[in-house]
Amino acid sequence: MKRLATVLVVLLVVLAGCNAPANSGTATDDATEATTVPETTTTASTTSSADDADDTNDALADPEADVIGWENGYWYNESITVDRSDGLNDSELEAVVARGMARVEHVRELEFEQTVPVEVISREEFASNSGNRTYSTADRLHQNTKWEAMLMVGEDTDALAVQQRNRASSVGGYYSPSQERIVIVSENATSPKMNEITLAQELFHALQDQQFDLSYDSLTQEGHNANDGILEGDGNYVDYLYEQECEDGSWGDCLLPQASGGGGGAGGIHYGLYFVTFQPYSDGPNFVQQIHEEGGWEAVNAVYENPPASTEQVIHPDKYGEDPPTDVQFTDTSNDEWDVLDMGPNSIDYASFGEAGFASMFYYATFSASQEAGAPTNVVVPYNAFFNQDGQNLDPTDPYNYDFEPSAGWDGDRLYPYVNASSAATNETAYVWKTVWDSEAEADEFATGYAELLEHHGAEPVDDRANTYVIPSGNEFEDAFYVHVDGDTVYLVNAPSVDDLDDVFEDAGNSN
Repeated sequence: MKRLATVLVVLLVVLAGCNAPANSGTATDDATEATTVPETTTTASTTSSADDADDTNDALADPEADVIGWENGYWYNESITVDRSDGLNDSELEAVVARGMARVEHVRELEFEQTVPVEVISREEFASNSGNRTYSTADRLHQNTKWEAMLMVGEDTDALAVQQRNRASSVGGYYSPSQERIVIVSENATSPKMNEITLAQELFHALQDQQFDLSYDSLTQEGHNANDGILEGDGNYVDYLYEQECEDGSWGDCLLPQASGGGGGAGGIHYGLYFVTFQPYSDGPNFVQQIHEEGGWEAVNAVYENPPASTEQVIHPDKYGEDPPTDVQFTDTSNDEWDVLDMGPNSIDYASFGEAGFASMFYYATFSASQEAGAPTNVVVPYNAFFNQDGQNLDPTDPYNYDFEPSAGWDGDRLYPYVNASSAATNETAYVWKTVWDSEAEADEFATGYAELLEHHGAEPVDDRANTYVIPSGNEFEDAFYVHVDGDTVYLVNAPSVDDLDDVFEDAGNSN
């Protein structure tokens, strides 16, 4: 069986300062008070029939052979006695994992092939373990350039460090395909606790790994998010169904999140980068739900053979299988002073963000302006347009909206970072970002929105050059920008100065 190419993580939604409540269904357990699941007469060795046990405490009999809804001595609706006030001991953890596997099987109608080891660690330990990776100069410049292009992280800020802080602050757990094990991250450092909903998603990722060919992967943010439309979409939809069973009481006891003891891990989150990476966790469950409701789990299983080709297809499920993205082609027109950044073998020299990335770029300007002003502030897109309300709460299977007019109509994009002889020392880079849209009208709409975004960051038009802007010194995004519309294609060009624009992109000086 092929292994997953990347670690699958579950993110904790903590939109501090937002008017709407956060709700991902995957929050980590940061309880400080001792809590004991209500005691029952059931133990690992005393079991009866699952069909007769929904509303009773009768013993449940083990099946003669492994069946869906039963794992390692536990039925999905079986009660267990654990005390998680000081963390789970080995036997308690074994029982919780076995029953969790049975519950995931029952919800998703798939059978585990083998048991997966589970470890619970503190957030401090997770941050320490995951912060030791080293990166090349090319990696650093590539990441700095692409997040600067998103107008989220200035080129003097280490974008890799920002991403690392996001991961250390927001990951609630992960499944490692290479190690075939699950790690649950607890906010409680003294006695790490278990949250059954977080466990359920990581157990499902292990089940995905055992049942499907998940070898596909992408080296771009857009490709990764598109794949996660099914990987994390299915996982979060299973989480939703799992939590519904817990909340309506049909399963008896569940180890749900306990009352917060404060000191959660979200303080270091950069929300712009977070919005980009969270998109499949928000839109993916709705994408999977629609397929499930129309064709059942077999239809969902079939998506693994043909995963979404773009985040556009996840944001707009009706486009799945119907609207493949454009394979953007690019010709380098720079002079000898600038070169496309060479990322070395087994890599690519461009980035791509897709509709999800552009939507996040536009909304982050609104979000950050609102944080500074202390009240909702609209920039290019409205503040409240990001929240999909379901009464007083967020929609549990589609909490956040990534469908905005300036970013809808995306059909393809490639961003090429450029470097010169001094880039490694100065962090000064350039880029050409070629974007393709469904129509000329949508290309114009995007270009207009992007120009408004530049103006929001202090950009001033250059008097003697059309479509050229300069963000003055003192701003984290200080640079020169050229926005060129050619039919259904928009070029976004960036360089340290107006003269450098001509050196990076030969047509920049011919604008009229």
